Amino acid sequence: MAWLEVETKIRVKNPNDMRKRIQKIARLVKKEARNDDYFALRRGGYPKKAFRIRATQDEFVVNFKKKLKRLWSKDIVVKEEFEFNLRGREHVHDLLALFKDLGFVEFVKKHKLSESYRYKKDKRLVIELNKVKHLGFFVEIEYLSQKHEVQKAKKRIREALKLLGVGLKEIDNTGYTKMLYDKGIKDRRYFLK
Repeated sequence: MAWLEVETKIRVKNPNDMRKRIQKIARLVKKEARNDDYFALRRGGYPKKAFRIRATQDEFVVNFKKKLKRLWSKDIVVKEEFEFNLRGREHVHDLLALFKDLGFVEFVKKHKLSESYRYKKDKRLVIELNKVKHLGFFVEIEYLSQKHEVQKAKKRIREALKLLGVGLKEIDNTGYTKMLYDKGIKDRRYFLK
């Protein structure tokens, strides 16, 4: 079963101040480094579709998202999220050999240091303070939901935005990969050769 990722993103100028605001409404769950490799079909310009592979301590997580623009609003985006795990580097290389044969190429690599917090009023709402290499600090507010819960998710996100003192003008839902692409930053690992 695929989940819907309902989220918004804010560029942060003062991460220490924002961290204090977050800690008033949410509890720290974990801190982690996330290194994601993105792959897309070989075409000119920014790709319309891509998938990522995230290496964790004991497995690889493959993730891709489908934009559901009909559910978007000015401040919040909604995507259907698909994810599966692979154990062992040989499985990743087999999968990438298949994708390479289908025309996929390495697109961009994203390095992110994340502090994840759970909203005190609703544990399904996650607030992340992220430092993205080459881009700076951002807050992501995310609610994983089923289709019938999208309006509830949006309401919770807007509630958290208000408590954090964030206005509509501060929201920037441009994807990190698009931002990196626009800056010409690749940081590739070169999985595919």
